[in-house]
Amino acid sequence: MDSPDAKISVRGLTMAYGSFVVMTDLNFDINAKDIFVIMGGSGCGKSTLLRHLVGLMEPEKGKGEIFYDGENFTATDPSERQDFIRRFGVMYQTGALWSSLTLAQNIALPLAENTKLPAKEITDLVSYKLALVGLSGYENYYPAQISGGMNKRAGIARAMALDPDILFLDEPGAGLDPLSSRRLDDLILRLRDSLGSTVVIVTHELASIFAIANNSIFLDTATNTQGAVGNPTEMRDSSENPAVRLFLNRGEDSPVHHE
Repeated sequence: MDSPDAKISVRGLTMAYGSFVVMTDLNFDINAKDIFVIMGGSGCGKSTLLRHLVGLMEPEKGKGEIFYDGENFTATDPSERQDFIRRFGVMYQTGALWSSLTLAQNIALPLAENTKLPAKEITDLVSYKLALVGLSGYENYYPAQISGGMNKRAGIARAMALDPDILFLDEPGAGLDPLSSRRLDDLILRLRDSLGSTVVIVTHELASIFAIANNSIFLDTATNTQGAVGNPTEMRDSSENPAVRLFLNRGEDSPVHHE
């Protein structure tokens, strides 16, 4: 059963690519307004879990269910699933902005495709979304003309275009210098607090995990299932799983740090 208070509930989920099983029997809840981190070592299935949560992959042989606000997402037909997906905002690891479009055009695209808003309202909304992520005045810039950190913020602005109540971010800090990464963490916290969004993040960056996450899951490659679920700071200090403690207490030069 899903938890009646959870925004997202995952029950008995098995993830696989053909005969290769990535993770089995995942069970966890994400509450409204959580900043929930999916973490673990290289190859553990972090991005694969994100793809299951947004409906790009199905549970292996029907093993597992995903609920949103108590409704069974995995059991929906295609038209019902689209209603769920419209509530999601997704930023993939690279930012995935169209290089041939300006920032404004990138963010306007989902609005033009999914709403009947007039052009003037779309333009106003685009400017508002860019202002939210600190990119006011950059509407006519192309992705190649701005920094990596700005591209990440623009990717978040596009993910927010349709006012989703759940944001999914895949390695938002990957490739950023520490200062840019901290600014991105601050932005995610501000967006959660001002918009009331639930945020699900794939990351292996310790600084970000401890700075912003109040809930998390650790995917353990040794057992091919979850090693722990909960507040990452508490898990670092008191988890009974040595793999969890090693991951969360690792030094910057530890090989498990690299993705």
